[in-house]
Amino acid sequence: MFNIEEELKKLPARPGVYIMHDEHDDIIYVGKAISLKNRVRQYFQSSRGKSVKIVQMVERIRRFEYIVTDSELEALVLESNLIKEHRPKYNTMLKDDKSYPFIKVTLGEDFPRVLFARRMKKDKSKYFGPYTSAAAVKDTIDLIRKLYKLRTCQKNLPRDCGKERPCLYFHIGQCTAPCQGNVSKEEYRRSIDGALEFLNGNHAPVLEMLRKKMEAAAENMEFEEAAEYRDLIESVNQIAQRQKITHGDGEDKDVLALRADGNDAVVQVFFIRDGKMIGREHFYLRVAPHDTKATILGSFIKQYYAGTPFVPRELMLETEVEDQEIIEKWLSEKRGQRVYLKVPKKGTKEKLVELAGENASIVLSQDRERIKREEGRTIGAVHEIEKLLGIERAMRMEAFDISNISGFESVGSMIVYEKGKPKRSDYRKFKIKSVQGPNDYASMEEVLVRRLTHGLEERRELEEKGLGYEMGSFSRFPDLLLMDGGRGQVNIALGVLEKLGLSIPVCGMVKDDFHRTRGIYFNNLEIPIDTRSEAFKLVTRIQDEAHRFAIEYHRSLRSKGQVRSILDDIEGIGPTRRKALLRTFKTQEAIRDATLEQLANAPSMNARSARQVYEFFHAPDASVQVTVTEGEE
Repeated sequence: MFNIEEELKKLPARPGVYIMHDEHDDIIYVGKAISLKNRVRQYFQSSRGKSVKIVQMVERIRRFEYIVTDSELEALVLESNLIKEHRPKYNTMLKDDKSYPFIKVTLGEDFPRVLFARRMKKDKSKYFGPYTSAAAVKDTIDLIRKLYKLRTCQKNLPRDCGKERPCLYFHIGQCTAPCQGNVSKEEYRRSIDGALEFLNGNHAPVLEMLRKKMEAAAENMEFEEAAEYRDLIESVNQIAQRQKITHGDGEDKDVLALRADGNDAVVQVFFIRDGKMIGREHFYLRVAPHDTKATILGSFIKQYYAGTPFVPRELMLETEVEDQEIIEKWLSEKRGQRVYLKVPKKGTKEKLVELAGENASIVLSQDRERIKREEGRTIGAVHEIEKLLGIERAMRMEAFDISNISGFESVGSMIVYEKGKPKRSDYRKFKIKSVQGPNDYASMEEVLVRRLTHGLEERRELEEKGLGYEMGSFSRFPDLLLMDGGRGQVNIALGVLEKLGLSIPVCGMVKDDFHRTRGIYFNNLEIPIDTRSEAFKLVTRIQDEAHRFAIEYHRSLRSKGQVRSILDDIEGIGPTRRKALLRTFKTQEAIRDATLEQLANAPSMNARSARQVYEFFHAPDASVQVTVTEGEE
């Protein structure tokens, strides 16, 4: 159990980002802090002076986590990335699409320019940033242009060379005028290389030169000029605070760092997607004291990426691992493209790996016991279930439940647990199409057929594109199906699997007379579970979650006055045509069974609307609804 008071005592006095979770482990708030220790504590002190929104948010907090950074600027960029990725409920004031500026060097041109850019595009240009201060970026671009005498015009060179007179920048000595042929492509390229070196972080020579000019101007009592140099130095220093949280290459990377102490070790993984750090996860390991970092990290990579659906293009590591070439080849085959394992030696990438290591150290020193308990509740419980059922793998489990409102409008819910944790982005809702009245068995059969048929179709599409099944959501079939019931529900599922030619273990979650889980029905046997075990607690959580998900769907339908006909969900069929169909066919079942010709001949209908109705009822996955409100952890 997460003890907020105890965890507050462990907070470091470091800059970083804090992440608040509610009782369902959803992220409800992301914030940044100069001092995590001071900022996070403030939320749990006296509510006097706090806004109503903050008070309500604090009441919902069940746990928090944090990521330390090297500066407040890094924390700001990371905070923005996390908010855009997770859309927390209480970050409403921050839910904008503000973009941070880049410095763009147009290397695709014969005579490149250094420009201010708000967006990073996939072109031949090189991008630096993003940066938090637009003013500092503009000052730095001006400085680079002055230092290296680079052009600012939009002329197409060398095509437009000599067509017009040189601009003012040439006359004031801030451009070599390549538009007049005054400088060769090679000479100009040397100036660009100097600018790139500056933007890559080699600021020392320029700063030293600026300081000397500032001191010389001050000695000559040219104070205005000295102040200009002072401001330029300040702008360069602001740019020099390299923001490791975001990379300009726009690629997908995972950053891995390991910290070990005796038999305990923690691997911290930072997830960088499309160039932005969007989250992190840490993993607790039991190791032998004599194991090397290379051995532990190599073993972790093989275990972790064997079970994860997505492999990034690059893994950034703090040390080389054993069997590196073999692991690279294996990951490349899994991804379908070349994957690289790299150990950065300098620059922002090395700093990012160091930052991951610092966070791993904090987790190892402060959260060791909590991680052990969490591992027991999740992965440990999954392994218990695997052993109990005698199956090799149960890392992805899908559970289904059927509910109806007052005997009609039946709906099905599907929830997904991966590695013992809910994966809410994969939750799905189904409106029952083919069953009239509260027939749970028939409704369950429809839901399973639709879910698995959709998955098979998605698999075929991915195979045609040469992609793996992990690239889709429905194409990833569960390792174990969990039914909210005993023998009857299990037999329905087994029948559907046999019909579709699939082999997936199925078990039922059997309840007692008080509607509490009492055991698991598997292979025609009811297997008792120790009620004190983590396996029992996980099965109970899954069963309760499937029921909660369905109940919340019903509640939303009632609150919005949406207890209505399924015909309302057919695109392009308005109130007039719905009434005409019901008058003609009397029941929804009769509408579903009607032919295209019969539908087209009904009052107010035409060939197009008839096809819309017919395809709605005969395309098995047409009304699968993605749950927008349940975000991935």
